Amino acid sequence: MPRPIRKLLIANRSEIAVRIAQTAREMGIATVAVYADPDAGGEHARACDEAVALGGASSSESYLDIAKLLAAARRSGADAVHPGYGFLAERADFAAAVEAAGLTFVGPTAASIQAMGDKIRARSAAEASGVPVLPSAPVTGDDACDRSAADKLGFPVLVKAAAGGGGRGMRLVADAAALSDAIASAQREAGSSFGDDRVYLEKFVVGPRHIEIQVFGDAHGHAVLLGERECSVQRRHQKIIEEAPSPIVDEAMRAKMGGAAVDLAASIRYRGAGTVEFVVAPDGNFYFLEMNTRLQVEHAVTEAVTNTDLVRWQLEVAGGARLPQTAPTARGHAIECRVCAEDPANGFLPSAGRVRRVDHPRGVGIRVDSALRDEWNVPVQYDSMLAKVIAWAPDRSQATRRMIAALESFPILGFTTNIAFLLELLRSERFARAGFFTTTLDTEFAAWKPADELSFDIAAAAVAMLVRSGRTRGGSAHDSASHGGAGAIPGPWQTLGAWRVGERT
Repeated sequence: MPRPIRKLLIANRSEIAVRIAQTAREMGIATVAVYADPDAGGEHARACDEAVALGGASSSESYLDIAKLLAAARRSGADAVHPGYGFLAERADFAAAVEAAGLTFVGPTAASIQAMGDKIRARSAAEASGVPVLPSAPVTGDDACDRSAADKLGFPVLVKAAAGGGGRGMRLVADAAALSDAIASAQREAGSSFGDDRVYLEKFVVGPRHIEIQVFGDAHGHAVLLGERECSVQRRHQKIIEEAPSPIVDEAMRAKMGGAAVDLAASIRYRGAGTVEFVVAPDGNFYFLEMNTRLQVEHAVTEAVTNTDLVRWQLEVAGGARLPQTAPTARGHAIECRVCAEDPANGFLPSAGRVRRVDHPRGVGIRVDSALRDEWNVPVQYDSMLAKVIAWAPDRSQATRRMIAALESFPILGFTTNIAFLLELLRSERFARAGFFTTTLDTEFAAWKPADELSFDIAAAAVAMLVRSGRTRGGSAHDSASHGGAGAIPGPWQTLGAWRVGERT
């Protein structure tokens, strides 16, 4: 029987663990962090009431080790587990193991994850519910058979992981010659990321848009629709900018897609937060892609436009509460940008290292989900995402301006980030007219370079010098920059005038 949660173990790391801990604290729920060796002293461990070491450095030794996570729950006295997203969030065996241990799993039932978290099974369930799907074929492991299946689908095709999400385990294949290597590469990535290396083939829509629908169900058979998100700005199948609502979805399409998503969730008595994802073809037809049986990275834009806390809903529903009978009314427009430790001008190579200085942006309508702090050494073993910036405003154009201002005021010193790249996308005419397809970044921005690379490097060097000099004169640079006051030593953000990270001069 469901019961209110008293103590929550958060089986994840970084910004999502911090974000979950914040809501749990507001609800009076005690929190337990877990951490691998590279995350010792990390912000997510500091954000919780207590922290348990998992040991190991790789994901398989820590955040993907079910036995270690259950042992941490027993040791800490937790009565519930929140998986966050990624890692084990869509593993039915993890949900089942948590429940078998007498703990509450904050998410769908294991049966729902099996039905929807596995993309192959989800396609069958969608077809049974009358939701349109794209042609697909299994991967057999026999090169000749797989090439024959791809030929029948018609190139280009996608190789897709059966488990997980986040764009991992996906490869776009243009011709038969590249198929075998793409399958092997996708299998390796899927196995490393999700502990499940199964993949399948799916027909690829040329000129695709990616729209997802947020649904939420409770244990009493009720499902609520929370609108759509536009997720077409992607790099190698990984989203980097998301919006709510979608600027290309009209009321008729919204009703059709939303109705299909809710019907699908209701057909399996879905419990918790779930996202039904669709690809939209240039002719306006939409097709089911998958259902993510977890909280999404981009859940914050839905929270912004609906004025809800989806993590609170997750915790309340897991404790047996009923959802509102009617969905909240959406208002305004929200945009989210994923800030990552990578070098867009150098093939998006990872660039993690020590954070020499970070100042998080503030302002009306601005939210930042982050686990960054000065002198934190960002681990290279995990996902490159550092933080998410969310901007809300009454309309899309104002939300875009707020986002640009926020990113311009988000200095992260010590390594390269994608902030300058995000700013160029937001300032582009293509973004203004909502003209991105999921393939646009890979085809039109593959050779991107900063517009003013030299002045950017000079400014960054000047900032680094000022930070170092500020620290040699007593107190930290953070103290002098953030607090000011009589006798305070000016920090770099007070002495560099109007310069901002990624801003053109």
